[in-house]
Amino acid sequence: MKRIQIFENGINVVFEITDEEQIRLLHFSSLPFDESTLTSKTGTVGFSMVELQVSGIDRAGERHGNKYIVTAPGYRLKYKDFKDVNNSVGRKLEITCFDAETGLETVSHMQFYNGTQVVRTWTDVNNCGTETWTIEYVSSFSLTGLEKEGLLPQNEKIRIGICHNSWQRELQWQFCGLEEVGLGLAQNPNFQHSSKVLGVTNVGNWSSKEYIPMGYVENSEVGSALMWQIEHNGSWHWEISDREGHLYLQLSGPSEIESHWSKDLAPEQSFRSVYCGVCAVSGGFDEAVAEMTRYRRLIRRKNRDNERLAVIFNDYMNCLWADPTAEKEFPLIDAAADVGCEYFCIDAGWYADGIWWDWVGEWQESRKRFPNGLREVTDYIRKKGLVPGVWLEIEVMGIKCPLADKLPDDWFFVRHGKRVFDRSRYQLDFRNPAVREHCHEVIDRLVREYGVGYIKTDYNIEPGIGTEIGSDSFGDGLMEHEKAYLAWLEEVFDRHKSLIVENCSSGGLRMDYAMLSRCSIQSTSDQDDYRKYATIAANAPSALCPEQAAVWSYPLTNGDREEVVFNMVNAMLLRIHQSGDLADLSAERRELVREAIGVYKNIRTDIKVAVPFFPLGMSKFTDNWSALGLKSEGKTYLAVWRREGDDHCMIPLAGHVPENAEISCIYPSFNNYRYRYYPNNRTLSLRFDKPYTARLFMIEYLS
Repeated sequence: MKRIQIFENGINVVFEITDEEQIRLLHFSSLPFDESTLTSKTGTVGFSMVELQVSGIDRAGERHGNKYIVTAPGYRLKYKDFKDVNNSVGRKLEITCFDAETGLETVSHMQFYNGTQVVRTWTDVNNCGTETWTIEYVSSFSLTGLEKEGLLPQNEKIRIGICHNSWQRELQWQFCGLEEVGLGLAQNPNFQHSSKVLGVTNVGNWSSKEYIPMGYVENSEVGSALMWQIEHNGSWHWEISDREGHLYLQLSGPSEIESHWSKDLAPEQSFRSVYCGVCAVSGGFDEAVAEMTRYRRLIRRKNRDNERLAVIFNDYMNCLWADPTAEKEFPLIDAAADVGCEYFCIDAGWYADGIWWDWVGEWQESRKRFPNGLREVTDYIRKKGLVPGVWLEIEVMGIKCPLADKLPDDWFFVRHGKRVFDRSRYQLDFRNPAVREHCHEVIDRLVREYGVGYIKTDYNIEPGIGTEIGSDSFGDGLMEHEKAYLAWLEEVFDRHKSLIVENCSSGGLRMDYAMLSRCSIQSTSDQDDYRKYATIAANAPSALCPEQAAVWSYPLTNGDREEVVFNMVNAMLLRIHQSGDLADLSAERRELVREAIGVYKNIRTDIKVAVPFFPLGMSKFTDNWSALGLKSEGKTYLAVWRREGDDHCMIPLAGHVPENAEISCIYPSFNNYRYRYYPNNRTLSLRFDKPYTARLFMIEYLS
């Protein structure tokens, strides 16, 4: 037996190579390895490096249900090679295993990134044999022993975090003990194994329609935590369950059982699993999110937008509601320029004379809405010093689009011989070169003829498990389409270097870092109640970088000044998506919008490098008080919202703000509420007399 111990960027990783020539991952943690924590009665048998299931092979031993353990040939893979190298981003491990009977080879990749405690992991499967094999499941990350540090029973120390997500109810974290998810101890602790799985799964093209593709586990006894994200824009799965007295974690993309995915791998062919980012920290949720934020900045496409953090006006929310005309746009453009916006996006409807929903697909301007052409409006936007943008739903075609009946079926998703419908749209198949070329022609024309510099790419359907055309399974067709779409996006950025592409899917229903490693900005919600949006805004940096999290601010025509302030504070530590009928606001209320944008422009250089923290925990829609902090060099910014309930709140800042600090309210300038910072216990005391009030503070560190 041989042990390989790695310590890199604060993460301890320990491998074991057994006398039977198998390699096992014994440890992945911020804490050092302790041999005595391996308490399973079967030793280290269950600490698999990778799980791989192919069709037609028996699973030896007891697996208990649909758990992704004791996979075949995963359980019998033999160790072949271990590479430890350095590249341009950090240290890289490659662990190769081989199954002689099938000729299948796995390569487990662990890419460390200098400057953060996150490792990117994935698995390559290579067919080195002579027979075609069908893959049903392959893990991107496999770790056993989540609970092993500490002396307390796992029931008393393990907490799991799941980020629920849905339309207008995005980014809702729930934290549960093992008993709450059905994994409480019921057998000998050194032998505990059951058929119960905590499985968190997405099936389809809306990657975050029910859950954000990430998760969290903490051990409260020893003060350590793991956080992960699955970087895929389609079907994915993670699970936690028990195995011979230990808890395990499996991360993967699509699978046969959950998402109708299987892949035929012929001799000399290879398959790469989805990327995952896995973080190990000493501390808790805030520390893990900070590391994930640093990692997300390292893996995304370098772009000017995430350096500049431009202010975008979009005419949809609490404004034109997808009913644009030239007459309506001109006063909005004037108002947006007046308050300091830098981009102006014309949202849905610009291409249809009437009902726009099921006509999408040709993307030709409506002369009824724009009698002198759309160019008249985009020219006026530029004349006012803004960059024009438009809304597209480029991946679909409406059933009333004139093109739809002229095109062959291989342009679209097909199942059981029929085109796939959802909400009166067809799903385009980006594996088809003609589809990609059509979409490039649309983008090229908008940039060339109208000077468009911003495109809001929306996506409002769920085409389900996939397509049967040219695929090994429905899920295989979906996954290959998603890869082709990402490749097309990269081509768009190569063709148009300065173009900003917003990722929107009915708000935040495709909030993943396959998309966000390409797109610089993400719609976080379609929530149309600014009072509820505060919760989504406060939680947003847990799932994406602050400078990528677009939050609507849409002052009401008939509101008061506190309503404007609440709206603006929602967006001011993230990305401002300004909307609302600014042209009809009173002079005082419009001035508050202008003031907020001015403050934002002064602090956005800090936002793009800051890391978030959540001093009141993750916000819920029922919370009376919420808070979001961003820590930058030498200062901290803090947004605080009061909805209803008690007018007083104590916000703990220990661990985030030094004792010697000075606090000031930087928005709004008329602040009439009381606040005081107590350095002895690092606490901010606030009293907001009026419900639905928000303020933005800056805390500067004194030398």
